[in-house]
Amino acid sequence: TSLPRLSSTDEAAASQQPNSAKGSKVTAERVALLVLSAVVVAAAIVIYRVCEFLPSNETYPRCEEGWEHNGGKCYLFSTNGSSWEKSRDECKQLGGDLEISSTFPLQGFLIERLRITHRGFFWIGLTDSKNESDWLWVDGSPLDKSWTFWRSGEPDNWKEKDPDGEDCVAMGETGKILESWNDDSCKTEYKRILLPIEND
Repeated sequence: TSLPRLSSTDEAAASQQPNSAKGSKVTAERVALLVLSAVVVAAAIVIYRVCEFLPSNETYPRCEEGWEHNGGKCYLFSTNGSSWEKSRDECKQLGGDLEISSTFPLQGFLIERLRITHRGFFWIGLTDSKNESDWLWVDGSPLDKSWTFWRSGEPDNWKEKDPDGEDCVAMGETGKILESWNDDSCKTEYKRILLPIEND
């Protein structure tokens, strides 16, 4: 007895079934990966929030009005703008200097404050004014290039606004912790973040 032959329509449908199943599998894997990523990010945020309020044996300073506390230190976000050099002078008048944002936890704190409370761009204590592309913090230490927070395409030393180029660094709220630094003309008037002062 001869077996019944499949029509051309049935053959086409049968040939599409493996591809359809494969496509569904890929889609399911993508959805699972997205869900897992969201869970990991949410867990990281929760852990960060919880750690902020965990009791510690350390004695934290009491910040003066207008200053903000993080990691046992007090930070000041200015409300007025000025050039990088003038901003640094104003910080020194208060016994400090421009902020050195060289760690992920500190970067996370600063970006969170810029996103929630403070708007605009703020000068930090990083410059290559002595030698182009040789980035130094205001304390003289070199920038660890393996761990930086540049925005996409930065630093670019753009000279359209200032022929002298862009030798000073500001950070601003971008929604991305790892991409918030921008090199800019040192003459631009931005607000500033003051290096923590140890209060008694």
